[in-house]
Amino acid sequence: LPISEEVGNRSGLAVTLNNIGLVYDNLGQPARALEYYQQALLIREEVGDRSGLAVTLNSIGLVYDNLGQPARALEYYQQALPIMEEVGDRSGLAVTLNNIGFMYKNLGQWDKALEYYQQALPIWEEVGDRSGLAVTITNIGAVYDNLGQRARALEYYQQALPIMEEVGDRSGLATTLNNIGSVYDKLGQPDRALEYYQQALPILEEVGNRSGESVTRYNIAMIYRGQGELSEAIEQLRMVVELDRQVQHPDLQSDKEMLSQLEKEWAEQQGNPNS
Repeated sequence: LPISEEVGNRSGLAVTLNNIGLVYDNLGQPARALEYYQQALLIREEVGDRSGLAVTLNSIGLVYDNLGQPARALEYYQQALPIMEEVGDRSGLAVTLNNIGFMYKNLGQWDKALEYYQQALPIWEEVGDRSGLAVTITNIGAVYDNLGQRARALEYYQQALPIMEEVGDRSGLATTLNNIGSVYDKLGQPDRALEYYQQALPILEEVGNRSGESVTRYNIAMIYRGQGELSEAIEQLRMVVELDRQVQHPDLQSDKEMLSQLEKEWAEQQGNPNS
């Protein structure tokens, strides 16, 4: 074969291997996905496909991210970053900066997380990616929330809300509404918190996020409990336990115990109506 054709075939083979990796990744088979991504990586290095190399490095990082190995994920994202800059892939650069920020957040390195998120923001603006912009703004809010800077967290969450509505990101919208509710909860403003949780709930149901719905209903139940409305709290927690069962949620046992505790409190309250 002429060299140009041979290189062309090798490049095509790398694309195919990368795509097969992506399929296995989406099927929840990370070991098989990594096997194909690593094969694609070698060929892309060999033929000098810098853009493709960066994409595959990012894909491998994402697999390790999903496997709960942020340090390994970070290693691959950091390799992808200078290549994205070199080839001028601005969208890919913003994605990678956001991913690196997220890994530092998972590692509890809040300052590093903020540094990378803040670098991603102007690039999202530049390329006109409103969805990516909203995600990164929300992520910045989450960092400030974890740092206990509630006012800053609210500021970023509130910035993200209208963008998520504008781009139709219903899942992101529900998550952000829940996050705002959580901040008001921590600020000791249960009525405001409830308002946001109740806005999040129908959206979580609409998008079929049963795990998220379980978390939000639990949050609502705890507010009702705090306000002495035990029957409403119990009603929510019964739904939480059912949702936990459906998604095999790790909190199933502790949520069942909380439900039993509230049912006991309610029974005692009924036995002592003046207390």
